[in-house]
Amino acid sequence: MPPLTKTSTGQERRVGVEIELSGLTLTETADLVQETLFGTDGGERRHPGRYEIALSGDPAGDWQIELDFAFLKSLGRRERHDDDLGDAVEGLAEDLLRMVAERIVPVEVVSPPLPLSRLAELNAIIQRLRAAGARGTADDPTYAFGMQLNPEVPATDVDTLRQYLQAFLCVEDWLRERAAVDLTRRLTFFADPFPKGYARTAVAPSYSPNRAQLIDDYLDANPTRNRALDLLPLFTHLDAARVRAKVQDERVKARPALHYRLPNSEIDQPDWDLNRPWHDWLVVERLAADPAQLEQLCAAYSAYLSKPLERLTGDWKQTCQQWLSEHDLL
Repeated sequence: MPPLTKTSTGQERRVGVEIELSGLTLTETADLVQETLFGTDGGERRHPGRYEIALSGDPAGDWQIELDFAFLKSLGRRERHDDDLGDAVEGLAEDLLRMVAERIVPVEVVSPPLPLSRLAELNAIIQRLRAAGARGTADDPTYAFGMQLNPEVPATDVDTLRQYLQAFLCVEDWLRERAAVDLTRRLTFFADPFPKGYARTAVAPSYSPNRAQLIDDYLDANPTRNRALDLLPLFTHLDAARVRAKVQDERVKARPALHYRLPNSEIDQPDWDLNRPWHDWLVVERLAADPAQLEQLCAAYSAYLSKPLERLTGDWKQTCQQWLSEHDLL
C-alpha cells in the first residue's frame, strides 16, 4: 500500500486499471472477466455498441471490455439497416475495417475506480486471461499494447499536486529503464518523456506555484496527452476552462486521478501481473508523501539538469537507483 491510503475526506483511495491484450475476442474476454468477478451466473451485460461490452454488478462501477479503436467504436454505436443499399455499403466497409482492426488493435479491459484494498483482484483476472491465451506486447512486432494505472490523488491542494509531479519527474528516466520499453512501443506512439527544460523548472528548489500557475506551466510545456504521467484529466477535473483553452482533445476526460501510462502489457508472461508495475509506482507515492526526501532528490536532479556536461557523461538512471536504495524507497 502507498503511505497515503485515504483521501482528504477520509475515503479509501481508488485506482482504475486498463490492460490491453490480443489473442482473445471481445466476447471471450468479457466472458472470462465476468466469470472471474461474479461467478458463473452473476453480473449483467450491456452492449453500448458492437465493439463494447459493459459488465455491471460491481459496487465500484461498470467494467468495460472494448476494442481500443475510437472510430470503429463510434461506428458500432450506430444502428445498422442492411436492407437499405446505402446502409449495406456502409456496413460492408465497417466489416472490412473490423477485420483489419482485429488483427492489430487490442481488446482493452477497463476497470472502474477500485478501492486500493481490491487491487489484488486484477491479478486473478490477468491469470484467467493468460490461461485462456491472451497475448501481450512482445507477441507480434505490430503490437503496441500497454497498461495504464489511474490512481486517485489523496488531495487536490497545490502542494500535493506539485509533489506528485516532482516525484514523477525525478524518477521518470529510472521508471522507463525499469519498464524496458518494447521496441514496437518506442517506434510507434508510447508517450514522450517530459521536456527536460520543463523538468528543470518544475523540480527547482524555488518552484512554489499556486494551483493556477502550476496548471498553466504544465499546459504551456505539455499541451498533449502524450506523456507517461498525463495530468490533463486531473487538471480538467480541477479547472476545465483553463485546460480546454489550451487543449481541444475530446479524449481528455475529467477525473480526480493521475493517468500513468505503462509501456508494455506482458500478460502472456507467466511471472507478470499487477505487482510489478504497481511496485514501481509506489516509489512515486513514497516520494510524494515525504516532502523532506523529495526536496533532497529534487535538489540533486535540478543540479544534474543544470550541468550540460554531466548530462552528457553521467547516467541519472543509475544515480537515481542508488539514491532511492540508500533512502529505503525501493
